[in-house]
Amino acid sequence: MKIAIGQINPKVGDFSENLGKIRESVAWAQEAGADLVVFPELALLGYPPRDLLLRRGFVEAAEAAFQEVLKESTKMPIVIGHIQPASPQPTNRADPSANSWHPYFLHNAVFLLDGGEILGFQAKVRLPSFDVFEEERYFVPGKQCEVLSWRGLRLGLSVCEDFWYEDGVLAAQSQAGVDLLLNVSASPYFRGKPSVRWRLGQAWAAQAGVPLVYANLVGAQDELVFDGRSFVVRPDGAFLLDCPAFREGVFLADLAGAPCATPREAGIADVHRALVLGIRDYCQKNGIPRVVIGISGGVDSAVVAALAVEALGKESVIGAFLPGPYTSAVSRECAQALAENLGIKLLVLSINAAFEEAKRALGAAIPVEGVVAENLQARLRGLFLMALANALGAIVLCPGNKAEIAMGYNTLYGDTVGALAPIGDLLKHEVYELARFLNEKAGHALIPEEILRRPPSAELRPDQKDEDDLPPYSILDPLLKALVEANASPEELAQRFEAALVREVLRRLRRAEYKRRQLPLVLKVSPKAFGLGWRFPVTSGFLD
Repeated sequence: MKIAIGQINPKVGDFSENLGKIRESVAWAQEAGADLVVFPELALLGYPPRDLLLRRGFVEAAEAAFQEVLKESTKMPIVIGHIQPASPQPTNRADPSANSWHPYFLHNAVFLLDGGEILGFQAKVRLPSFDVFEEERYFVPGKQCEVLSWRGLRLGLSVCEDFWYEDGVLAAQSQAGVDLLLNVSASPYFRGKPSVRWRLGQAWAAQAGVPLVYANLVGAQDELVFDGRSFVVRPDGAFLLDCPAFREGVFLADLAGAPCATPREAGIADVHRALVLGIRDYCQKNGIPRVVIGISGGVDSAVVAALAVEALGKESVIGAFLPGPYTSAVSRECAQALAENLGIKLLVLSINAAFEEAKRALGAAIPVEGVVAENLQARLRGLFLMALANALGAIVLCPGNKAEIAMGYNTLYGDTVGALAPIGDLLKHEVYELARFLNEKAGHALIPEEILRRPPSAELRPDQKDEDDLPPYSILDPLLKALVEANASPEELAQRFEAALVREVLRRLRRAEYKRRQLPLVLKVSPKAFGLGWRFPVTSGFLD
């Protein structure tokens, strides 16, 4: 038996384009001699559609498009994730904010289509409502575990989260006896996650004693990046198909064929591809022709610029060097060298005159010194960047990293302006790791070595260095990783780090919450990123 996986890159709510991708995949699978083609979770809607599922007309448009997919099954049997009407559930009918915004009751389901008919479906039983997931807001959980009969075979279909629970849909299907397990997923990437999926797939195939097909979305949607990496695995743990990471396509597996190499993650190379895809899809899916980046001569903006060039092409990336009163000659040289290496246009616009005029105007009312003067410089740079973006029909890419965002070491409406923060989920050492990878990949110092050697500095006062205001990144990064990603308690942190430092980091993390609410979207590449999956209150009396 030959199975094709349509590892497609849908755009949320673009039924016409998504249907076109499905049709193209069906045609390819038919030409390749496949017996069945499998598409990921909510492949026609895109994932996650969020409150579009509550918007009147969206579900009806989705159903009309699904009828076209059903017609495609006359050419080739299809397994695909889609929505299914569910039985009405008790709801709050008194509060207008509730009853006006719950017009539908839906399952998140996977369907078996053949000959223009729905042969059956399996509703998602486990609805994830953690981190970036909020499916209990939109879906009704399934209650039954189905085994579908098809052409003399017994198929166990499941949707994403049910794959991750030991006692649930796949366990029941395995116990009931199936010939094939098929899971459709929209599983976002973070570093380390693909390996977990592969291990789970091997475990389920071994438990059921049958092959398992795993079809995952690829592409970026807002802050989430889907890596694809669909696969087929045998009961003995050997892989029959390992689909490419971060690449759209249709891929064929022969269940009677020879095994392929066991898949492996690629570390920082995977992070690199995730961020490039995140930038590219954000811009292309939103019709954004170009980006503006404030290039300071430091490593963060250099990495963002290099990623943007790879994602969009050098003609679509504009650099802006915005020197102020404390900008060093080395920064100018580094910015110019980077722009030359990347082949991008670099605009040089001094903020000095604007800074002096702003100081004069404000000086009649307040002392313009200390943090006021520092932030005024950063905000003038933000003003210049946004003006350039407006004039050029572009968006600004924010160069903030995760350590800065955690500690509030950034200026609202200054270096935080922009639509997207590509490296906002990378700690400082990871930014350097990525920079060195980019140079290695290029075969030369794409990012000048001077940028990698010089101490990080915002250059907002004489001889300023980041470590004048922050703990050394060699200490801060592992502390933040334990705190933000592993949710370590103060007591656990105090066993590894100085107690006074832990208290200070916790204090600054809390105080910066209001800033994070106003940041651009952060591309997620770790288990816990700032953004959709980080939901702490701005106002709180809990001090730990």
